[in-house]
Amino acid sequence: MPVNGLLRKILLMLCDAILINFAIIAAYMLRFENFNLTSSYLINYYKIAPVITLIYLASLYLMKLYNRVWAYASTGELFAIVQAVSLGCLGTVAFTYLSETLLPRSVLVVSWAFIILLVGISRLGWRIRMDYKKGYGRQGKRTLIVGAGDAGVQVARELKNHDSGLLPVGYIDDDMNKQHQSILDIPVLGTRDRITNLCKQYSIETIIVAIPSANASTIREIFELCKNTTLEVKTLPGLYQLIDGEVSVSNLRPVAIEDLLQREPVKLDLEEISGYIRGETVLVTGAGGSIGSELCRQIARFRPLELILLGHGENSIHGIWLELADKYQKLPLRVEIADVRDKDKINRIFIKYRPGLVFHAAAHKHVPLMEMHPDEAVKTNILGTKNLAEAADRAGTKTFVLISTDKAVNPSSVMGATKRMAELVVQQMDRISETRFAAVRFGNVLGSRGSVVPIFEQQIKKGGPVTVTDPEMKRYFMTIPEAVQLVIQAGSMAGGGEVFILDMGQPVKIVDLARDMIRLSGLEPDKDIKIKFTGIRPGEKLFEELLTAEEGSSATKHKRIFVAKPCLVDISTQEQQLLLLSQDPTRLKDSDVFNALSAILPNFKSYRKMVG
Repeated sequence: MPVNGLLRKILLMLCDAILINFAIIAAYMLRFENFNLTSSYLINYYKIAPVITLIYLASLYLMKLYNRVWAYASTGELFAIVQAVSLGCLGTVAFTYLSETLLPRSVLVVSWAFIILLVGISRLGWRIRMDYKKGYGRQGKRTLIVGAGDAGVQVARELKNHDSGLLPVGYIDDDMNKQHQSILDIPVLGTRDRITNLCKQYSIETIIVAIPSANASTIREIFELCKNTTLEVKTLPGLYQLIDGEVSVSNLRPVAIEDLLQREPVKLDLEEISGYIRGETVLVTGAGGSIGSELCRQIARFRPLELILLGHGENSIHGIWLELADKYQKLPLRVEIADVRDKDKINRIFIKYRPGLVFHAAAHKHVPLMEMHPDEAVKTNILGTKNLAEAADRAGTKTFVLISTDKAVNPSSVMGATKRMAELVVQQMDRISETRFAAVRFGNVLGSRGSVVPIFEQQIKKGGPVTVTDPEMKRYFMTIPEAVQLVIQAGSMAGGGEVFILDMGQPVKIVDLARDMIRLSGLEPDKDIKIKFTGIRPGEKLFEELLTAEEGSSATKHKRIFVAKPCLVDISTQEQQLLLLSQDPTRLKDSDVFNALSAILPNFKSYRKMVG
């Protein structure tokens, strides 16, 4: 033990020995109303005092009270003191009984209370002294915390205990029972409608929104009020991001667009998910992409037998491989650089690993680009999916989950039509295979590659203009973690043949999204940053749908996941056209692609065919 640590323990024991004897002597004097230190009662106690002192010190030692850092003392330390003193009191009773020098019961009870009080005060005094030293003359940005609930109080405690450069001045909370109260010596100054005035009154420099459970409308309202102050606004991630439930200063970040769009937090059946992932070999295609990499991160939490990262881009795969290898050092990771269009290699990979669970996220997703190169969309989205599905069937895979898109509904683009074909491919495979095949359909994902958000961010950094195709353009949005959590949950519910639909909330106007992002950057739309309308691009629709009129939907046990009712297609036509497309993919003509997709999907309205 270091010399400083040993000296600290000895000093604490000497201090406790003095306090223990002082408490017992005070109990004698109170009991006999005799303040004479040489009374016969006390002279009898002096004879056994060394032994009783050792009994109490031994009890404190056994309860590890000398191994605690008292600068952070709390109710846990107080409870430990009560336990230790109670143990010492019982030891004292046993000793005096055996030595036939009984102490009066009233003295035992009163001294028990006095020792707890004095030892507790000595430890609390150390905590108060350390808190005073931390706060004395402390400088930092004067900070207002919006939310005086558990998260807000944790943030305030962290700000007080760490040199964060932020000085908590007060809370904002709409709970009327908290008004004019103090928490951690920090007052609740008022309700949210007073944010602007209170910021001026208390010279606030930073605002922290600490309400992780708040819905989008509440966050938006608070953000609008905070925006009037022109101050820096930070927030905590939503509950769907704080999976581990921990809240700390390190979680603080600027308000982001997902905070204004988030819906009810995702509630997962962790036991059900663990049941079908734990101990299973899991393969993720497109593992280097935004959706695929997040799937890998979250699957790794549930301790699969091994995780196979399959992707075509070596740099992106390398990045997620290094990240997971560092965070999950005991998880066997396998890396396969392969193209889903390479049928022979895909078969070899599936035979090599025989994965029990497959998440197929690899796809071509850019609508305008796939309009220019429809043959590439067919090769990856349709034939690549077919290669994987057939390989999964041969390898005895238990569950195969296709990541689909809302653009597959009444498709007006090649990308949407090929993703709808991919859904039909896995549904057809489910009819003839022991493997459970399912698809999960959802809309735009904030921050994913190809998402409008990073494009807007770059345009704002350049000073504008921010380009929007049409003022009435609407889209569904989810965050990447939110979408992936629901995909994994849907996978646990797959019985075979389903197309799961994720509840995306209400669609958002793209122009409103652009204006919010400009404001989040501290600028004013149409004043600091112009918004320019460029017209709808080939293959785009004004709004996306999650279901066709024929499909409808039915509920599942998870209130944010629905199942599309099966939509009948001509199987023979589907098989015939797939055969034509797969005979020689290297020589596919655009006309071949459009004719095949139109034959299988009567509702497919190609932009190029309409203008051609």
